[in-house]
Amino acid sequence: MRAVVFAYHNVGVRCIQVLLARGVDIALVVTHQDNPAETIWFDSVAALCAEHGIAVTTPEDPASAELDQQVRAIAPDFIFSFYYRHMLPVGLLAHARVGAFNMHGSLLPKYRGRVPINWAVLHGEQVTGATLHEMLAKPDAGAIIAQTSVPILPDDTAFQVFGKVVVAAEQTLWNVLPEMLAGRIPRLPNDLSKGSYFGGRKAEDGRIDWQQPAQAIYNLHRAVAPPYPGAFTVLGATTYVIGAARMARRTFADLPAGLAVVDNSIFGVGNDGQAIAIRTLTANGNTVTPEQLQQALIDNPH
Repeated sequence: MRAVVFAYHNVGVRCIQVLLARGVDIALVVTHQDNPAETIWFDSVAALCAEHGIAVTTPEDPASAELDQQVRAIAPDFIFSFYYRHMLPVGLLAHARVGAFNMHGSLLPKYRGRVPINWAVLHGEQVTGATLHEMLAKPDAGAIIAQTSVPILPDDTAFQVFGKVVVAAEQTLWNVLPEMLAGRIPRLPNDLSKGSYFGGRKAEDGRIDWQQPAQAIYNLHRAVAPPYPGAFTVLGATTYVIGAARMARRTFADLPAGLAVVDNSIFGVGNDGQAIAIRTLTANGNTVTPEQLQQALIDNPH
C-alpha cells in the first residue's frame, strides 16, 4: 500500500514510524518549515524522513495546484495527516484510493479543532486521548476509525498529557492499521452534537483572572505551562510568569485575590480564598524570589 503523509511534531514522527513498521510505502511526506519564532521542543519529521530516504516537501499552502498535481501523480492508496497544522482541501483528499485519515489529539467528538490537549486540561478533564478519523471538508467531523484514551492526572500539565497522547496515537494507528491495509476499515459514528469545537490559543490567553477560583487558575497554569508560553499576570510594568505550581494545602480567606508572599513562599490566591503554591515565578526570564515579589507588591498594592 502506498501513502502520502502530511505530518509534523512528535505525533507525526511516531505515526510515520508505525507506517514504516507495518510495511507501508510512503511516497511523499508533506511537513512544515520550523518557525524560528517558535520554541521547537518536539521531534523533526523532516529529519526522520532524511534518515529513511523519504521524499519531503514543505509547501506554504497545501491547496496549491503544484502539490495537488504531485499527489495525483503518486495515486496513493491512503492519505494520512498526523498533526499537520493545515486543513487539507477536499479535492486533494479525493486522490486517495482507499481514503484519507487524520489523527486528532482528543476523544472525538469532544474537543474538535485546535490545540485539543490544552483545552482539555484547561477545562479540568480527567481523560483524553487520540482518535483516528476519516477526513471531510468539515474539521474533525468524519467517521471514527479507532481511538485510545489516556488519563489526565490532577497535576498533569498539557506538556505531560501531550506525551501520553503521542503514545495513544501510536497505539491507535498500530492496532487498527492491519485491518485498514486489508480493506476492512471500521467506521464508527462521530456525533458532533455530543462534542465541542475550539479554536487556537494565543499567548495573551494565558493572562490570569484572579477573580476566578484557584482551581480554575491552576488549570490555566497546567494548560499553558512551559514549554508553552505560561500563565502570567502583570504588576506595574512587570509581567510575571508561573513556571511551576501546585494547589496549596492552606486557604487565605483574609488575603485579596492575586499574588501574595506568606512565610517566605509565593502563592496565587483565587477569589474563593483557595490558592496555588507557586514554586517557580519568573520575570524577564529570571527567577523571582519571595523577597523581590514582596517588594513589588509593596510598590504596586492591589
